[in-house]
Amino acid sequence: MIIETFILTPFEQNTRVVACEETGMAICIDPGEKSDEIVSFLNDNNYQLQAITLTHGHLDHVGGTSALHESFPKAEIILHKGDEDLYYGLPNQPLFMGLSPHQLKPLGLDYKTPPKLTRNWQDGEIYAVGNLRFKVLHCPGHTRGHIVLAEENEKKVFVGDCLFEGSIGRTDLPGGSYEQLIDSINNNILTLGDDFAVYSGHGRETTIGREKATNPFLTGSYQIGRGRFV
Repeated sequence: MIIETFILTPFEQNTRVVACEETGMAICIDPGEKSDEIVSFLNDNNYQLQAITLTHGHLDHVGGTSALHESFPKAEIILHKGDEDLYYGLPNQPLFMGLSPHQLKPLGLDYKTPPKLTRNWQDGEIYAVGNLRFKVLHCPGHTRGHIVLAEENEKKVFVGDCLFEGSIGRTDLPGGSYEQLIDSINNNILTLGDDFAVYSGHGRETTIGREKATNPFLTGSYQIGRGRFV
């Protein structure tokens, strides 16, 4: 498995190209914004972009879908049905953050309606990329339709904004639920195994074992509602 990370958007989001070394088939996970660097990386290495695979519908994870699809129009675009409202409502997402319409263009947040999805993720499906096999796990909590992609042979999982090094995804946005997110992490991510490498939507890579041992949201040292560690 080849993994190339591109840190994009003012939110410093991790967009990743993941390719099968044997076949050259590739996916782009969460294109945050237009990036000529991603296009060049795919073309220079003769990778065939099979799909734009979206973990969830927030603007910093889907904002580059239109531009990437224009460069690779044959690539699928896949998202869980639970986040379709976020995806197709992309032009209005910055307004929910309190920004005014006249602020959007200077900040690079003036999005057009993204291209039509090819299909929706199904919980438990196995998605093949060359010789790679990704298991799709529905993990609501950060958003209603959040999914993660786990490659069990490679022991790697791409978790979007569910889990971070030392933290978890925020749950105060529309569709968020702290209880759901903790349940998703405990029952769908941590059960994969301590030796799995975790690739988050922001920040550094970590491992499941490390987060089980040190993440205050998972060890019980953080109590919801108190806003502090105990």
